[in-house]
Amino acid sequence: MTSKRIREKGILAKLLEQGLRILLIKECKKISKIKIDIISSSNQIIKGELQKINIIAEDINYKDLLFDEVEIEANHINVNFNLINKGLYFKNNPIIKFKISLSQNSIRTVLLSNCWDWIGNSISKEILNQNKLEDVKIKNDKFLINASKSNKTINELEQINIKAEEGKIYLENKNYNKTIQIPIEDKIYIENVNIENNILNIFANSYISF
Repeated sequence: MTSKRIREKGILAKLLEQGLRILLIKECKKISKIKIDIISSSNQIIKGELQKINIIAEDINYKDLLFDEVEIEANHINVNFNLINKGLYFKNNPIIKFKISLSQNSIRTVLLSNCWDWIGNSISKEILNQNKLEDVKIKNDKFLINASKSNKTINELEQINIKAEEGKIYLENKNYNKTIQIPIEDKIYIENVNIENNILNIFANSYISF
């Protein structure tokens, strides 16, 4: 069934996929592999109606946030598409479902970067009573962090629980009975988080606007 749909995909769907690819590249500082699949009939596309969009992208830098892989699904989208410059514009703010996968290296690089270290340091202060985040590790599907105070680093890595509640992400240190909410945009609703094969996976939905 899938191979039949691919064979029957028309030029309009392919042009829309290319337009969406250009849009994603424009929005990101870096994006490596991109796979886009638009599922819609020619008549729907002519009317600016898309039944479904599936996107898988790898090795992404979006506003200095690093993602190893992102999977996106959107249904029932209304668009305008400019054939001349291949520009793609959404008529509405469609709701998308997505999964973000983060490796230890990506999380460490972001939280220790000049742009985002304030989040790492806030985590250290709120749930470890330390001033500065020093390191992040994911080992045996456990999230571990190391922090310092007055230039003195804690030698032991502290295990931190990650959970989703009421659309937000929280980090919890059960030893100190402390929790911190990770700041995210209000339009994003976190459904679930887990660590599997030492990869942090975030499942969420959001509306998008470009």
